[in-house]
Amino acid sequence: MSNSKNEIEQTNDESLRGELQKRLYNQFVAGKEKFYVEKIESVPSKPFYEFIKRLIDIVVSLIVLSIAFVPMVVIAIIIRCDSVGSPIFVQERLGYNQKPFKIYKFRSMRIDAEKDGARWATESDDRVTKVGRILRKTRMDELPQFVNILLGQMTFVGPRPERAEFYDVFDLYIDGFRQRMLVKPGLTGHAQVNGGYNLLPEQKIIYDIEYIKNRSLAMDFKCVFNTVRVIIKGDGAR
Repeated sequence: MSNSKNEIEQTNDESLRGELQKRLYNQFVAGKEKFYVEKIESVPSKPFYEFIKRLIDIVVSLIVLSIAFVPMVVIAIIIRCDSVGSPIFVQERLGYNQKPFKIYKFRSMRIDAEKDGARWATESDDRVTKVGRILRKTRMDELPQFVNILLGQMTFVGPRPERAEFYDVFDLYIDGFRQRMLVKPGLTGHAQVNGGYNLLPEQKIIYDIEYIKNRSLAMDFKCVFNTVRVIIKGDGAR
C-alpha cells in the first residue's frame, strides 16, 4: 500500500512538473530567439573587498535584526490574523555556485498561491493578501532575509536569488543565465535598482553581468542608496 501511494505521489509530482515547465515555457520562451550574453571566463579575486563586504553583512544584519525584532514579531502577528498560514514563507532558491538554500520572507500571498506550481509574480498579482500588498510596497516582506545574510547564504548586494525551476526554463533561451550564480545572491541588486522587478530575464542578466564584472564597495553603496530611494518612492513592487 505504501509503495503504491509513493508511486502515485511521484506520478503526480512528475505531472505537475511537466505542466509547470509547459506553462513557464509558453510564458517566457515560446517565439523567442536564443539570447546570448557575455561569458565571464573567471570572476576576479578581490580578497579585501570580500572581507569588508562580509564584515558589513554580519555587523549590519545583527544591528537590523536586533532593532527590528519587536516590529517583526508584530508583523508576524498581523499576517497571521489577516490570513491562514505561517507568517514566515520558506522557499528553496539557488545561491552561490548553484548551491540550494532556504530563503526566508514574510508571507505576502495566500497559502495556496502555488497549488498549481511555481508562478512568476506579477505587478497586480491576485494571490497577494491585503497585508501582503503593504509589505511588498514597503519591502518589509524581505526583512527575514537578514537571517540569510547573517548565515552567509546571501549578501546585501548581488543578483537576486532565483528558483531552480526558473533557471531550467531560462536556460532554454538565455545562453549564460546561470552566470548570475558566480557570486553570492543579494537582498538587493544592480538590476533591481536600475530596472525594477518587471525586468525580463534577458534584461536582468545584462545588469547582473555588469555587476559581477565591476563589483566594488562603491558600487554596493550606490545600490543600497538607490534601494532606499526606490523604497521611499514605492516603485517596482510586485
